[in-house]
Amino acid sequence: QVQLVESGGGLVQAGGSLRLSCAVSGIAFKFYGMGWYRQTPGKQRELVAHINSGGTTNNYADSVKGRFTISRDNAKNTVYLQMNSLKPEDTAVYYCNLYPVPRDSWGQGTQVTVSS
Repeated sequence: QVQLVESGGGLVQAGGSLRLSCAVSGIAFKFYGMGWYRQTPGKQRELVAHINSGGTTNNYADSVKGRFTISRDNAKNTVYLQMNSLKPEDTAVYYCNLYPVPRDSWGQGTQVTVSS
């Protein structure tokens, strides 16, 4: 069973940066695409960015394009999300999961709060 452990969130001022990490276990990580998702209260979880298994192709939601960068280290079974120029509307709980088909079991997520 896949285990997903997100970390790196926190409180930051608008314009600041954070780097999220997600440690993955229970699967052959290097064979799976991965995504970062986020959710705010009362809204559906949305896909923020995804990366292919080899780390050579990535894609971003329009709302974060040019500000966020997804990457992965297959030797460490870890996927990252570098977030720059953060905006208050980026405030959410951030999760990682497989892409394009997330597993039913999600991690606890990591809270990102951006103050104006």
